Amino acid sequence: MGSELHIKNMVCNRCIKVINDEFEKIGLNIEHIELGLVKLTEDVDDATLVQVKNLLDENGFELIDDKKSQIIDKVKTLIIQNIHYGAEIPDTNNSSDFLASELGYDYSYLSKLFSSVVGITIEKYIINQKLEKVKELLVYDELSLKEIAYKLGYSSVQYLSNQFKKNTGLTPSQFKKLKENQRKPLDEV
Repeated sequence: MGSELHIKNMVCNRCIKVINDEFEKIGLNIEHIELGLVKLTEDVDDATLVQVKNLLDENGFELIDDKKSQIIDKVKTLIIQNIHYGAEIPDTNNSSDFLASELGYDYSYLSKLFSSVVGITIEKYIINQKLEKVKELLVYDELSLKEIAYKLGYSSVQYLSNQFKKNTGLTPSQFKKLKENQRKPLDEV
């Protein structure tokens, strides 16, 4: 029948490669792998599960055991995927429809669950992720602020600038001038 393992902090294609390579090293056969989920061809015993947990910990991942944590991690993964690696980024107005359809749960349930466990709303989490992407794009210095605003679905440069200053204490141009990198790892946003 096989085992399904839900994995926290698996947010990019590189993560999939790391998990795939590490599981191969310990002789586990993967039937299917995607962000946050690994399906194995066989069931894993308790000893192998301990080995898997240790392997995941060593690589910055974590095995998720309960259903609510799996849902929250999937919400985070979908948001990170769309904002940091996707072509289309849902804004906070239609993210509710997007998340509800992707996860098969009513958005009000997802919102209440997320807020109660994470301590911030899904909307605030999306804003935080967008601002991390803005920081990344400012550091790379390849796009104008207008292009960044458009790429991330902001209605105007002014709206982006106001939100950026409100959350970071700096304007985008002040941030750009800083010598030190103020970015955070995505799993800490």
